[in-house]
Amino acid sequence: MTHFATSADGTRIAYDRLGGGPAVVLIGGMFCARPATRELAGRLAERFTVLNYDRRGRGESGDTAPYAVRREVEDLAALITEAGGSAAVYGHSSGAGLALEAAAAGLPITRLVLHEPPYGSDDEDERRTARELAENVQAALKDDRRADAIKLFLAASGMPPETAEGTAADPDMQAIAPTMPYDFEVMGDTARGGAIPEDLARAVAAPTLLIAGSASPPFFRDTATRLTALLPNGEYTLLEGQDHAAPADQAAPVITAFLAADPQR
Repeated sequence: MTHFATSADGTRIAYDRLGGGPAVVLIGGMFCARPATRELAGRLAERFTVLNYDRRGRGESGDTAPYAVRREVEDLAALITEAGGSAAVYGHSSGAGLALEAAAAGLPITRLVLHEPPYGSDDEDERRTARELAENVQAALKDDRRADAIKLFLAASGMPPETAEGTAADPDMQAIAPTMPYDFEVMGDTARGGAIPEDLARAVAAPTLLIAGSASPPFFRDTATRLTALLPNGEYTLLEGQDHAAPADQAAPVITAFLAADPQR
């Protein structure tokens, strides 16, 4: 059964509620709605009450223009209220960027798990490339060239052209493509060229776990270690043999152990 929370601007946010125990909210990344985190939700539900939701503009959730990152933070705040007033939060990829924004904004987050947030380096050439990609994707979407927008992003991520072509033709991918600029805003690609928001990291009080995979591109591990050093209460875990799409059976035990740890630790 789908549940709905109402955000501060009146947008209805769809979510599943599973399990029992302390609450944890799951946040997916670009192109992801509830199905992408459903298996992880099921595994975590063995120990926790899990709220697995569709970010605004995706799945069964509504959307309200104009977009702002603070509105997605408000969406998460509404879900935490539904969870009982406080919750742990897990974010994957750009969902981890949103989780960081929310924690820095002071939402009642008890513990935070950031799984491969895709921030880039401070190198100006890399920042310029990130800004250009965001601008080119936005231009394609403005012209309703959804497949082109998807291909631009996937090519920049290193996907082979023939694979990107097939993925971009998927109706489900095209349906969610208009939310791609939301993720660019969350990650600061236009404003900062995707560099780590050091001020936000330093403002996070909650115990925070950074996760990266040994088979992922090196920048994910570099970002995770840099963020861990910036956070007042951060720790880092490497998932051996895993990449950005680490399966639930590999990620869930690490997340469970961290979320269930003694709060005085």
